[in-house]
Amino acid sequence: MLSLKREITNLFPSAVRREWLVTNGLGGWASGTVSGANTRRYHGLFVPALQPPLGRTVLVSKLNERLTLGGQTFLLSSNEYGDGTVDPQGFQYIEEFHLDGLIPVWTFALADALLEKRVWMAHERNTTYITYTLKRAAHPVALDIWAMVTNRDAHVETNGRGDWEIAVTPTANGAALAINHVEFSLIGEHASFVPVNDWHWNIKHRVETERGLPDREDQYAAGKFIAQLSPGETFALIATQEPNPALDWKAALKAEQARATEIIAHSGLKPEPAWVRQLVLAADQFLVRRGAGMTVIAGYPWFSDWGRDTMIALPGLTLTTKRYAIAADILRTFARFVSEGMLPNRFPDEGEQPEYNTVDATLWYFHALDRYVDASGDEALARELFPILEDIIAWHLRGTRYAIKVDAADGLLYAGEAGVQLTWMDVKIKDWVVTPRIGKPVEINALWINALRVMACFADQLTLTPQQPYATLAEQATQSFEKFWCAEKQYLYDVLDGQTGHDDTLRPNQLIALALPHGPWAERPGDERVRAVVDVCVTELVTSCGLRSLSARHPDYHGAYTGDQPTRDQAYHQGTIWAWLIGPFIEAHLLAYGDAPLARSFLAPFENHLADFGLGTIAEVFEGNAPFMPKGCAAQAWSVAEVLRAWGVVSQMKKKKTKHGPQLE
Repeated sequence: MLSLKREITNLFPSAVRREWLVTNGLGGWASGTVSGANTRRYHGLFVPALQPPLGRTVLVSKLNERLTLGGQTFLLSSNEYGDGTVDPQGFQYIEEFHLDGLIPVWTFALADALLEKRVWMAHERNTTYITYTLKRAAHPVALDIWAMVTNRDAHVETNGRGDWEIAVTPTANGAALAINHVEFSLIGEHASFVPVNDWHWNIKHRVETERGLPDREDQYAAGKFIAQLSPGETFALIATQEPNPALDWKAALKAEQARATEIIAHSGLKPEPAWVRQLVLAADQFLVRRGAGMTVIAGYPWFSDWGRDTMIALPGLTLTTKRYAIAADILRTFARFVSEGMLPNRFPDEGEQPEYNTVDATLWYFHALDRYVDASGDEALARELFPILEDIIAWHLRGTRYAIKVDAADGLLYAGEAGVQLTWMDVKIKDWVVTPRIGKPVEINALWINALRVMACFADQLTLTPQQPYATLAEQATQSFEKFWCAEKQYLYDVLDGQTGHDDTLRPNQLIALALPHGPWAERPGDERVRAVVDVCVTELVTSCGLRSLSARHPDYHGAYTGDQPTRDQAYHQGTIWAWLIGPFIEAHLLAYGDAPLARSFLAPFENHLADFGLGTIAEVFEGNAPFMPKGCAAQAWSVAEVLRAWGVVSQMKKKKTKHGPQLE
């Protein structure tokens, strides 16, 4: 579905900025760049989650390969060192790089030989496969592969001068390794393994340099595999923590390819363009196990599972793709963690207790469940979870953490206190909350109204006796929502009753109020005020890859997203573009104008993005200023989910007449 040729692969700046990712459904991954040089501390060929889905640990950082043909030696790998030297420069031999589903495939042209390399992981197994197939050659070749190993948290760098306990024990088909008490195996059948036990110093991770973080790593060569290949033969190297891994690489590859084919077929999106089908596979990467249930990794490589991200992403990841059983499992999983009427904000990577500093994750949960029932028809799950939902509403009415409480005077939801970040604009630098949004944020109250209406609908559909008059509460809040209209600016206030009064900062949050199916303005297609909101957002916020988090006209706007963490954090929600916001925008645009082809045109640029940065997936954020460089996580759950969902929404629209706008196609 995606192919890069020499004009990309042979130029280090272009090859090194494009990243590939494969995952195993447990939170672990293998990742790197097209060039072969690692640019992040998170890159590695074997990064299992030791406490799934967290505890992501780099065990095999990379492989350094050398091929010998007729007395001529070719170094296939690439490394960038601290002084800027790139050595070796194996990227110059890459004839083509392509994705087979989500499996990265390199084709190296070496004199008259063609060597194909693949990397994938076994689903729900801590096992990585790397294969080398000699596709063409006049004579046999010799392949030497140095395994660079470590044992470190994925968030830090390896320092070879630290205290290391490394045991490398050759076995009949490779080596058993124990590094600081973590054990794993390297298996390479039909090859010899020779211990090396040597450190390679001062490897540079250029993306960490850009992010203002420690950027140097030392790599330990445990040993090398030596294999002889004749034309048509394949050498497979396996990195695993499984006691009895599947050694049949052909069967393992076939299983992974068949799984990808089935995911696309099951989604019903096979007739859609290739890049949309690619997103169906990308969506699968974020769906992982948490104990006996399922959850969503918010983004690779550094995020864990976040409540807010999970609930926003759930419709696109699981409903657009018709993976209803997984959606139900996720909803049940998070229901178990409800505390004082709140869903967790995130599960820390260190495995501590969940954090609950969020006002919107819980409200997005109502939306996710409603969309699930609408798509699947599974009213039984709504009945099962209804008591939990009622308890959540009760907590919000009487008040819960962080001053989250309904204002009885107008029925709107107030949230926030000094030093706490509760909405999705949640950056905090030491004690400074960059966008505090204390008061009554626009999207929070739209979500609150949506939740109340969902409860009223569930009570009616399931013939239940509700604890609260949900429809009445929703009507009061809906009437009060009119206060959000800023007649002077012709759009919605971002926050009412804030620390300094009403906040009329132009942000994209107001689009969520238009996009929610049971939101305060859901029944106003073609309304002049709806169009006014959409028009100003098109003018000030919409870009080719999502929406700016703040108008460029605002004095606090930041158009760049680079530098150390405090510098980046100041820009994170102050102008930086977020891809996920394209979903609410598309829904709002359809509500305003009812023009499906026009709405779909805003999604078209994402096709090109899939061949840049995170290959086959969508980045977390983009810089606010042109050329809108992708930044942050190379693969973000809600970015993929909302583009995929928005495409599905537009695709499902049939031609029909509407008094509010043109025909829908």
